[in-house]
Amino acid sequence: MESRTYLRVEGLAIALAALAGYLVVLDGPLWVLAVLALAPDLSMVGYLAGPVVGARTYNVAHVYVWPLVLLAGFLLTGVEPLAWGGAVWAGHIGIDRAAGYGLKEESGFGETHLGRL
Repeated sequence: MESRTYLRVEGLAIALAALAGYLVVLDGPLWVLAVLALAPDLSMVGYLAGPVVGARTYNVAHVYVWPLVLLAGFLLTGVEPLAWGGAVWAGHIGIDRAAGYGLKEESGFGETHLGRL
């Protein structure tokens, strides 16, 4: 199996775990899931400034560190919306990875760390 296939399967596993956590463990509201599900893709607006800025803004919004920061914030404060945001954001990234949408290269939107789209 190719290494990018492992990364796609890993993305699927993270997506399933994050969304199950949101729906089952946190009992998160469906309307919040619907509102936040595509929010990280707003980062594609950076492509209006060109492929370098676009890749950077997209990649900043599509790494697992930020959802983990939100989840850590929940663990430290008990503020449940932080957990909702972290779980939905991690789920979004996982679904993207499973679908083959990797982190973008500065050469263009179709070039990713998982191969060409």
